[in-house]
Amino acid sequence: MRPPLLRLRYTMIRELLASQASGGQVLMLAAAAGLFAANSALSDQYFHLLHLPIGPLSLLHWINDGLMAVFFLLVGCEIKRELLDGEMASWPRRIMPGVAAAAGMAVPALVYLALNRAVPANLPGWAIPTATDIGFALGVMALLGDRVPASLKLLLTAIAVIDDLGAIAVIAAVYTEGLDLAALAVAAGLTAALALLSWRRVPAVWPYLLLGAGLWLAIHASGIHATLAGVITALALPIRPTPGTADDRDSPLLRVEHTLAPSVAFAILPIFGFANAGVELRGLSLATAVDPLVLGIALGLLLGKPLGIFGTIMALVRLNIVDMPAHATTRQLLGMAMLCGIGFTMSLFIAALAFGTGTPQEAAAKLGIIAGSLVAALISLAVLRR
Repeated sequence: MRPPLLRLRYTMIRELLASQASGGQVLMLAAAAGLFAANSALSDQYFHLLHLPIGPLSLLHWINDGLMAVFFLLVGCEIKRELLDGEMASWPRRIMPGVAAAAGMAVPALVYLALNRAVPANLPGWAIPTATDIGFALGVMALLGDRVPASLKLLLTAIAVIDDLGAIAVIAAVYTEGLDLAALAVAAGLTAALALLSWRRVPAVWPYLLLGAGLWLAIHASGIHATLAGVITALALPIRPTPGTADDRDSPLLRVEHTLAPSVAFAILPIFGFANAGVELRGLSLATAVDPLVLGIALGLLLGKPLGIFGTIMALVRLNIVDMPAHATTRQLLGMAMLCGIGFTMSLFIAALAFGTGTPQEAAAKLGIIAGSLVAALISLAVLRR
């Protein structure tokens, strides 16, 4: 029987997973609405609204840079919780999802590069098919109910969390241009202040969020993508309860995560999906559909992801390095690996960074993301339903 604090944390994590699954279904509807708006009589109003200037940025930039910083704050909380107190709290538990996630990023990138090696202008998009959309994938998995064992749901979550960590590292290392050293120095000072709060285990949440807001401004001015401020702020939040309290929910990190999860799942991600899924399909030709950029992303998600993840896990099992996930069959494991080919949110985000918002290449990338993710979702449903 779990101790009371562990039982409380386990219940809380199940609530978060449930909200992500339901939010994934809302995200699907929002993305479909954005795709419909971009291809209907409302298309002019849709694109005009997204490019409406609000202060120094357009509405689309505020969504992608501002609202997504809150999403990255939640992602950072999930990563820290999983690594310190969750399913990846020990090295033996990290082996399967860690190696599978690494292969699940490398193989799609290689598929993309193989198909685009003759088009140098497309090469910056190599990271687009490497990410898994945890909310979308859990939303599809939720449609299957008890047909999927809990061990695979946890494995999918762990792989997606490590995917997000890898995507964050790629964004920071690859998609950063023209650093402003003065703004970067301010960001470093604010990061040090967050580290001091964390070291002192300050129980109040507002000092972390206040410094995090300042960090967002400094990082935005520095040339690094501002959403990374959310991750840095999350990593500073203490995960242990305030000394002298018995309630595990008193942990600043869990309080922030529990508060943000519904807002991110049911508001921020659907808004992002609606704003970024709009790609015009009218007049689409066969040449566009078989463009190396579109095919590289679609096949990277549809084939590269499951090949990397499923192949790696089966190799680890055959070598007796890890055990097969509890109560899971090989077919179910393959279906879970196919679900990892749903790369919606982070893939769209990276596409905008790689090619620039509103460019023809970004539109082609969106087409590849939507096609690859949709087919991966349908095939995984067919595999897992049996």
